[in-house]
Amino acid sequence: MYIIPAIDLIEGHCVRLIQGQYDKKINYESNPAKQAQSFIDDGAQWLHIVDLEGAKAGKPVNTETISEIAALGKLKIEVGGGIRNEDSIKQLLDTGVERVIIGTKAITDFEWFCEMAQKFSGRIVLGLDARGSKISTEGWLEDSTESLLDFAKKAAKMPLAAIIYTDITKDGMMSGPNLESTKAIIEEVDIPVVASGGVTTIEDIKNVAEIGSAAAIVGRSLYEGTIKLTDAIKAAG
Repeated sequence: MYIIPAIDLIEGHCVRLIQGQYDKKINYESNPAKQAQSFIDDGAQWLHIVDLEGAKAGKPVNTETISEIAALGKLKIEVGGGIRNEDSIKQLLDTGVERVIIGTKAITDFEWFCEMAQKFSGRIVLGLDARGSKISTEGWLEDSTESLLDFAKKAAKMPLAAIIYTDITKDGMMSGPNLESTKAIIEEVDIPVVASGGVTTIEDIKNVAEIGSAAAIVGRSLYEGTIKLTDAIKAAG
């Protein structure tokens, strides 16, 4: 299992939202490229970026900042937030991003999502963000009627790079990940599943690895210092 540190962007700054709520924002590093370099220095090979403004706008917004981080040339980067058309996918891949994460548009237009998964084989990640058993969309502002497990099984037939599962109720809360739902998805699909939301301690890292996750995304706990990235990478083994 590998560890993916996270950078969430608003106005070119690193922030974290509590449970995805834009009015519950914590500001961290004002220079995301500097933060990314810190992750590199600690041994990171991957980076998870969420363009929070893009998620609300329905199109990438913080592309200049993402390009600056990609230009460091030391990280495999995955980006999500507002990717709703082919041009946005191409725009991000052209900056040097390894893979793009599609969430809302996968739910609202599954036929288009399948087309993009085929066209950009191995470069598309499905972002499944859920409250309970139902998937959330529109930057976590709306809940759909789609079942988490049913949709995961349907989407996993495509040549995706991975599925990222986030329990929104855990995200930014530093209360531990939703191991039960993460494991349920892992058992239903044959593609890598990345755990996200609530990973707070080294024990959480070990638990996520034990259930078969391909990777774990770690965000607020790194910024708050409850986990050191070097220790997380070592625990993931």
